Formats: sequence, C-alpha cells, structure tokens
Amino acid sequence: MIIDAHQHFWDPARADYPWMNAPELAPIRRAFGPADLAPLLKANGIDASIVVQCRSALEETEEFLRIAHVTPSVIGVVGWVDLTDGGLGDTLDRLLVAPGGNKLVGIRHQVHDESDADWLLREDVQRGLTAMFARDLAYDFLVRTRELPAAIATAQAFPQARFVLDHAAKPPIADGGSAEWSERIAALAACGNVWCKISGLATEAKWDDWDAERLFPFVAHAAACFGEDRLIYGSDWPVCLLAGSYGEIKGALDACLAKLGPVVREKAFGTNAKAAYRVAMG
Repeated sequence: MIIDAHQHFWDPARADYPWMNAPELAPIRRAFGPADLAPLLKANGIDASIVVQCRSALEETEEFLRIAHVTPSVIGVVGWVDLTDGGLGDTLDRLLVAPGGNKLVGIRHQVHDESDADWLLREDVQRGLTAMFARDLAYDFLVRTRELPAAIATAQAFPQARFVLDHAAKPPIADGGSAEWSERIAALAACGNVWCKISGLATEAKWDDWDAERLFPFVAHAAACFGEDRLIYGSDWPVCLLAGSYGEIKGALDACLAKLGPVVREKAFGTNAKAAYRVAMG
C-alpha cells in the first residue's frame, strides 16, 4: 500500500484560513475536497492518504473525522486541538469515540506562526502534549529552522512519544539551503522518536524554477539524518499546486527516493507512515 501521508481539504467560503490571505496564494484559495483528490490518487498509484489540519479550529478536526468515517482512502487524520486547554483530555476522549475517531492518529499546531520560538516549551503546551501522548497519538512538528531547538527539546522530553517533522522543517531551498537548517534537523533526527516527511519541498523552492535535481540534496540530507526507517512521503496537496501538479510533485519525490535505493523508496511510500501514525494498511 502506497500512502500520501500529508494532504489537506479546505473551503475558504465556509471557514477562515488566515495564512491563505497572501496574494500569491490566490490559485489555491478555493474548495478542495475528497472528490477532487480521489482521481489524483488513482492516477498516481496512491492507495490511501492522511489528511492534516489547516486551521486552529476544533470544528475542522471534527469535520475531518466525519470525512474519514465515510472515505475509505482517508486512513488517518492529523487534527488540531487546543494544547493549552486544561480540559484537553476530555476533548480528546470525545473525539476518539466520535464517528471517524478511530482514524485520529495525530495532532498538529502551526508552531511556525507563533511569535514565541519556544512556544512548544511552554508549561501549558507541554501539559497538553502529555495528555495527547497518554492517548497514543503522534504529534506533527510544523516548524522552520527557528523553532527546531524547541522541537528538539520537546522530542527529548517525551522519549516514548512519536513525533513527525512536517516538510523537513521547510528548508530554504530557494536560497540554496542553510548550514543552520542542516545542523538542526540532524540534531532532531538524533532523537530516535522523530520521523521526517519530505513533503512541501517544491513550494520552498522557486515555484517556477525547480526540478527533482534541485530538491535531491535536501531529500538526501533528510535521508542521511533520519535513515531508511523514518523518512515519509507526502504530497502537501493542494498547497503543492502552487509549484506543480500532483503528478509532477509525486514524480519528483519518487525520482529523489529512487536515487537513494529501492528500500528507502519503498519504506518512504508506506511502511514508515504506518509506523509513525500506527494506521492500518489493509
């Protein structure tokens, strides 16, 4: 089974997405749902997907669980909850028994949008993470280079928990990369409880001037750091459409992974997502 471990659904006509207001994001400022994704999965040989939160709203998590409940191809939901809420445990328990709750596999917050680079280390946030991990959920790090030290400290504070680094921490590909990014994700990878998604890389490059060859050094570095068992494929659809079609994005990452060998490629396209999120693969 081949899994797209990072995709989104949204409808700007029904909800507010503050990050989507930038003029350059106009091409994706429309509704994208399961019916839009289904033919793309089929055309690209993808068997299943994991839908990931887009906004800080419990209502979205509840909606994604309802979608997952009636959409067999959606095998996991990485939702949003308020990690600072003292009653988080009760909220999680309610979500887990709701229709589709068995597909809640993880939680994410848009940490890189917080003004505080150490937001993850706040006492109330750490308390929320404790409640989440007590229910065997994974946590997705949505961070850039700036927030990686806090992510490292958090992974070290919860050695028995499972973490997934989204988009390889968004390396500055358009600027040619940075030593700071390279060193910090290597330090995060040294925490053996963190997986890395090589998703969203094309949109960190110049949208109209990129190819697999330009992405490869970043994929290769992530692979060198995390190893064959902790590298995960994700499309980041529909955000990826800013840089290329679903097929172009999948093809570029497939080419990068193929250069790293068949074992790395095979595990990144399914096995590792199953381990990180503990999803059923049929």
